[in-house]
Amino acid sequence: MKKYRLRVGLDVDDTLYECNGYALSIINKNHPDEEPVSINEIKGWGNYGRHFEERIALYSDPEFVRTQPILPGAQKFVRDLSKYADVFFVTAVPVMCMSARAERLVKDFPEIPSQNIIIGTRKDVFALDMLLDDGAHNISSSKAIYPVLFRKPWNMDMTGLLAVNSYSDFMQLFKMVRNSFTEKAPDLSDGGVICLVGPSGSLKNEIAHEMTQFSSDFEKPLTSTTRPRHDGEAEDAYRFIDEEQFIREKDDGKFLETTVYSRYHFGTAKNQVDPIVNNGGYAVIPIDICGALTIRNAYRTQTLLVFVNREKSEVIKNIIGRKSSDDDKVRRIMSLDFEYRNNDICDVELQVDNDAKKAAETLIDIVRNKLSR
Repeated sequence: MKKYRLRVGLDVDDTLYECNGYALSIINKNHPDEEPVSINEIKGWGNYGRHFEERIALYSDPEFVRTQPILPGAQKFVRDLSKYADVFFVTAVPVMCMSARAERLVKDFPEIPSQNIIIGTRKDVFALDMLLDDGAHNISSSKAIYPVLFRKPWNMDMTGLLAVNSYSDFMQLFKMVRNSFTEKAPDLSDGGVICLVGPSGSLKNEIAHEMTQFSSDFEKPLTSTTRPRHDGEAEDAYRFIDEEQFIREKDDGKFLETTVYSRYHFGTAKNQVDPIVNNGGYAVIPIDICGALTIRNAYRTQTLLVFVNREKSEVIKNIIGRKSSDDDKVRRIMSLDFEYRNNDICDVELQVDNDAKKAAETLIDIVRNKLSR
């Protein structure tokens, strides 16, 4: 079987080298009589947190760039990744810092050719298979097939996009993407998992419900979540648990996949999905793209990723009409552009107007007549 070497771009600041944290350590040392500035005060790139002018000025200091600490595990991560991919450093620094940045990268990561160091602010022009970056603005504009957000305190509000918390998480995602280049098309002849991916308000849950009403072959596993139950929501819509219990069960390996959406945890348990698939049925799961790829890693070609595509204006109306906080609505609306990009990653696009039942019938026809050999 052909071996694929994907082109993977790696951001540098706060992806390979400590940047914001290092700047704050310098600032706090310069202001010993003040309460230390916390990393959690940085809510995004730009004018966030106390002494932000001083912090931003450090990024134009060649000595700062020359002395940035390497993040723990970064060198091993790059070394391991380079065995399977063509790795490029995609980094933005001011002109006066370019030499210092290039010298550090050549010295600290000798396995990467110097010609693979790309310095510039226009990360949106690079054609890559994957990009790992902590800047949500870079992820949103990237032309990479799989742009991946590296979770940091300043991007925790972004939801609905590919995101990882560690190098090991990215390596797992990289292997899944790499396998997808050689894997066969989905085959649901003997049952499988149908992952409904799409933005808030796209009627994913409604479509899943309609599919379960159509036939007993389609079942919706019970998802666990830490979010509170909405007014009027059925008690069995989710398995509602507190965060402490969720984390404990996650650490015990109970979940096939977990994700954070709009600051709440969601998880799909293996014992909810296995019985359905093993009996030849279809587990229908409304899920985010990260969870969907994890499910595919577990069930391989027995997994179908469906992008539920509803008109953006209708999606926004749905979000605005929800009984949730204004902050939650804002986060969901801000994430819509990320959500719609996931269409390119899914196997099937399901067009939805305002009729969840009709959309469910269309998807059932696809599953039974086109994906069952």
